[in-house]
Amino acid sequence: MILIAIGANLPRADGGTPLETCRWAVGRIAAIPGLRVVAVSAWYESAPVPPSGQPPYVNGVARAEGTIDPAALLAALQAIEAEAGRRRTVANAARPLDLDIVAMGPCVRDAPDPILPHPRAGQRAFVLLPLRDVAPDWRDPRTGDTIGSLVAGVADQQIHRMADD
Repeated sequence: MILIAIGANLPRADGGTPLETCRWAVGRIAAIPGLRVVAVSAWYESAPVPPSGQPPYVNGVARAEGTIDPAALLAALQAIEAEAGRRRTVANAARPLDLDIVAMGPCVRDAPDPILPHPRAGQRAFVLLPLRDVAPDWRDPRTGDTIGSLVAGVADQQIHRMADD
């Protein structure tokens, strides 16, 4: 099971809203050779972490299956981000698209990039709530923590599920 976090808080270069960009990204992820998207979470709106003057983010998680090298997947996701107009400037800057590999099955690795599971995923409601939608039995492969215990630890973060349309 491959879990990919999707987020955006700026319009895409073509004017697409953050929600439209996130939905577009799911289609681009599904087109990565060797990958098949099998589930997509609900979409959530969350305050930026760390707090800043940025607009709120739209966040979700895609669950995929397939065989792909972690570095190849990271490169493919960064190419999708660039296609959406992302320019890497300062850490935690507002962006038209952010794609992160949360986990790739039981894989635990500290180097080279990507570090798996994502080192900060368990501290962020904007990852954990949508992750719970697509993988309710997920456990952090590094710590063994359940998704339920991780979600309980971020209950103070500002996030809400967006209305389905």
